[in-house]
Parts: sequence; C-alpha cells; structure tokens
Amino acid sequence: MPYLCKIKYFMKSALPLSVLFSVVFLFSCKHKEVRVMPDLKVNNHSFSNYDSVGIKHIHLDLNVDFKARKLEGKVVLSIDNSKGCSYLILDTRQLFIQKVMLEDSLETAWSMGQEEKHVGRALVIEIGKKTRKVAVYYNTVPEAEALMWLEPEQTSGKKHPFLFTQSQAILARTWIPCMDAPAVRSTYTARISCDNQYLALMSAENPVVKNNNGIYNFRMDQPIPSYLMALAVGDIGFLPLGENCGVYAEPDMLQKSAEEFVSLPSMISSAGELYGAYAWGRYDILVLPPSFPFGGMENPRLTFATPTIIAGDKSLVSLVAHELAHSWSGNLVTNETWDDFWLNEGFTVYFEERIMEKIYGKAYADMLATISFGELKLTLEDLMTNAPGDTKLKLNLKGRNPDDGVSDIAYVKGCMFLRLLEEKFGRKRFDEFLKHYFSVRKWKTINTEDFLLSLDENLLSSNRKININVQEWVYGIGLPEDCPKVRSTELQKVEVMASAINATKSLKGMDTTGFTTHHWLHLLRNLEPDSVSGIMRQLDTTYGLSASHNSEIQCDWYLLSVRNHYKEAEPYIEAYLLQVGRRKFLKPLYEAYAQTPEGLETGRRIYAKAEKSYHAVSRNTIREILKLNAVKE
Repeated sequence: MPYLCKIKYFMKSALPLSVLFSVVFLFSCKHKEVRVMPDLKVNNHSFSNYDSVGIKHIHLDLNVDFKARKLEGKVVLSIDNSKGCSYLILDTRQLFIQKVMLEDSLETAWSMGQEEKHVGRALVIEIGKKTRKVAVYYNTVPEAEALMWLEPEQTSGKKHPFLFTQSQAILARTWIPCMDAPAVRSTYTARISCDNQYLALMSAENPVVKNNNGIYNFRMDQPIPSYLMALAVGDIGFLPLGENCGVYAEPDMLQKSAEEFVSLPSMISSAGELYGAYAWGRYDILVLPPSFPFGGMENPRLTFATPTIIAGDKSLVSLVAHELAHSWSGNLVTNETWDDFWLNEGFTVYFEERIMEKIYGKAYADMLATISFGELKLTLEDLMTNAPGDTKLKLNLKGRNPDDGVSDIAYVKGCMFLRLLEEKFGRKRFDEFLKHYFSVRKWKTINTEDFLLSLDENLLSSNRKININVQEWVYGIGLPEDCPKVRSTELQKVEVMASAINATKSLKGMDTTGFTTHHWLHLLRNLEPDSVSGIMRQLDTTYGLSASHNSEIQCDWYLLSVRNHYKEAEPYIEAYLLQVGRRKFLKPLYEAYAQTPEGLETGRRIYAKAEKSYHAVSRNTIREILKLNAVKE
C-alpha cells in the first residue's frame, strides 16, 4: 500500500491525533515493500501460514511505558522453513511495525494486508530458504485490546498504575506479531524492562521480589499457544502457599488472598492423583485488579484471577480448581481451533468437579454441578430461540469473533457429555481413558474429529453394547435425551423452600441455617420475581443482601432487584457495576436493564461512568447489549 494511501486509511479509522501522528511518523520511514503479495486468506481466525512455516521459539524484548501506554521493542521468531517458503505471514492488529530484520542483521521487505473484522491485518515478510530468525521491531498503541492499562485509582491500592494482558482468544496479535492460532505452539523467553518500583510477571518462570534495575528475564520451556502468553506489571507482592505454589497480589490484597487459597497445595496434589503429575513446575495465582474481565485465565504457571472470588469464606475457590484443571485440559492438550473450544472447557469443568469432590466431598460437588446445569438450561433457552447452531459442541465460528463460542455450551454441555461417558463405562475405566489421553497428547493440539477417533479406539470400542449417540452430542442442537441427571440433596431442600416462598409470598418458615454461597444462589434463582415483589425489602433487611460482599450472591440478588424495580438496591447495583469488571456479572445485569426503556437509560448512564474501567472484552459485550454501537454510528 503506498504511503499516502496508508495515511488516508488511518485518518478514516478515526484514531486520536496523537496516535495518528505516530502512524504518520512510523510510515514515513521508508522500507522495502513485498514485491508480490501472496493471496491472504483467513484460516481458523488467522492469516498466518503455519502449515508452511513453523515457529520453534519466540523471544520478546519489550519496554513497558506506563506514561505513553505502550510496549515497545522487538519479537524474535526462530522459524523452521524446511519447506523453503518465500514469505512468513504473521497476525497483527493495532500494531505499528517499524522494521523487520533477518538473522539479526539483514533488513527485509514487508507489507501489511488489508484490515479484516475481528482478525486484524496480516504482516507479510519476505524470507529466504535458509532463514532461521526473523526480528520484528514494533510498538503497541494505547487502545490495544489485549492490554489493560490501569490508572492508580482503578487498582486496589490506589497508588500505582497496573498493566495486565488478556490474549485469549485472538488478542495476542494486539501486543505481539505472531501466528495467533491455538494450533501453533512454541517455547518462549522474554526480557521485560519497566520502572524499578514495579514487579513484572509472565506465564513463565517468575521472580518473587522486585529488583533494582526493573529488568526481568523469563523462560517458558514447554511449548504453548499464543493465547497463553501473558504479562502483568505493577506493585505486586508474593506469599508462598506450598513447595511449588504461591499467590501474587497488590500488597493490600496479598494476605487475604493467601488465606483464601490455603487449599491450593491439596488441589494440586488431588489433580495429579487423578490424571497424572502436574507438568509445569510451579503453579502460582495472580489476583488482579477488579477490571479483569474473566473469573480466571489459565496462563501456564501463573493463573490470572479476579478478586471477586475473594469472599472471605473460601466459598468460591472452585474457580481455582477450574483454572488448575486447565493445566491438563487446555494447556497440556489444546483445542486446535476455536470451533473445538469445548475440548478445553468441557474437560476442564468435568475435571474441576472431580477435584472439588476429592477435597470437599460429593455433596459439595453435586451442588456445584446443579448450579452449573441450571445456568446451562438458561443458556439453552436463549440460544435455541436466537442461535440454535451455537448449542452444538463443535461450533462454526468462521467470520465471527471466537468469543461468541464462550458460553455454557462449551463448558457445561461438554462436561455433561463426559459425565455420560463416566456413567456408561464406569468411573475407573473412564479415568484410565482420560489419564491416557492427557499422557499421549501432551504438548499437542487436537480437534474434535481426532478426539472422537481417539474416543472410539480407546473407550467406545471396548464395549460396543453401550450405546451413546456421539454424533448427536457433538454435532446436534440442544441437549440429547440421554443427558445425565444432576441432583443435589442439599439444593432440593432449597427448591422446596423457594416453592413455599413463591406460593405464600412470605418468608414464613425460611431457614437459612448452614447456607453456603451455593444455597443462596439456588434460592435466588428459584424465586419468582412477581411472587417476591412485595417482600423484597423484608428479604433485604433480614439477610443483608444488597450490602453483601459476596460477588456471586450480589449479582443474583441485583438481578432480582432490577426485575422487580426494587429502588433501595439501586445505589448498591451502581456501585457494583462501577467496581466489578468480570463479564460474567456485568452481562446479565446490563441485559436486565436493557429490557425496558427506563432500564436501558439507567444502564447507559452507569456504563458511561464505568466504561474506562472495563476491559475491551467486557466493553464490546456491553456496548452491544446497550445498543451503543448503533447509537455511535
């Protein structure tokens, strides 16, 4: 693309002037363009030619600039060009490329492809048949979607800025030029420089204290996909929890986080007993500021976790079991494409429940499964009306944002399929299958079709008399009739209580003695808004629900409050939405507000205050709910 055309392109993109001037400066530096551009096609949400050129190792050398809100430096890719390709094609989005060098010394030609929705722009680099190293010099922009730059007031400590990344699903390309597809695994090293008052951490071997020069070196010797590359920089401390595990957090959150995760060593031990030894060396948790959009992110060796799980009573630590389980399902054996996402999450939910059962007992695990299955039924009701194809385990996300596949279908329907296999073949036989699966597939990727072949060869063929409609489960819409039944004796008691409240419209006979978070969630989800409209204040004053500090209970109570127009809860709801950045909680509350014109106005007003504190993943979801993209256009 000629230089003037590039300027015109970026002017149309309505970037801030400061960014536009940077663009003009960078592109005014002449470089050789690729002579003949190859045909650029998107395959599995990636432009990259990973079928032709292999990435063996990635080295990052980046400087963290909080003032300019950018990362600047280079990525050096060690490649395998045994097929003699003339081009290396990488994924980029929101990146400014400065120059590209081969073998650390020879500048080479490169060009950018056209911008495509969701996937960004291809970076096409001319290489030779003997090329072994490619260095791309670049910088990110403040708006890069993987990077969350927090002002001091957006952190827990309120004194220092903070940076964290979120690369899943296809956001790694917004901070690293790479082959941004889960099918591509490589080792990596990194040199990160920052102000010496901060600690830098990555999904790799990590320091536990700050150093004087602010330069940190990292190493990840096991091959991982790009979506598991992660960076965090801030005022962070560390406390050990066991020989091979510990917790990182801002200083004011560190002690309470360590107390919450005291069971982590036993979780790691229990998981290893189930499906083979933990393969990553250490397992640490970083508790992030509230704007983190997910419950957790399973970055190898360093799980990123939301502070919303710090409830003070360890009632929400199943999320830690979930992220730990990803060390086998997802990290050790990875979905080849985002259409196969259920191979990551369905396995992980099943594994999480097994860990929780082993530590806390079957009754507790049954409560978790019942709560999850209830959420699945709600998701199915919505999708069967609006997008029935998305109720399949094997998805078709071509041309779509892979985040569209992040639903209870992948997580809970996937888990129910595995529970069915356990029921039919027995736990002992199914555990043997899974342990073998993780062992022979480790450090590799797998797609749905290959998994089904493995399933048939290693489990189904052992007893053909057992009839399971695998095709219906994987490629069919909705839930098959042979879906396992999920029962919790504890929560059945709650259902009886909820029915009585709905029938009598009173709290007479309501006994919450011994209630856990899961009891409360099940109760709130089984109360009918119309039935409790007259007793909302009584519920609130008796049990202190609006003022709760348990994020899960708060979300469900606030949903009931929005649907009942319970005015007394409104200040608490607004404060919650301004403080919490986890999409799981934001999405249903904003959806509830969007059901009425008055609520939509309220939702937009709150969002206008909260927008800058939300991660791009959450912002994109909420803007669509509140129809703000249409308003902007």
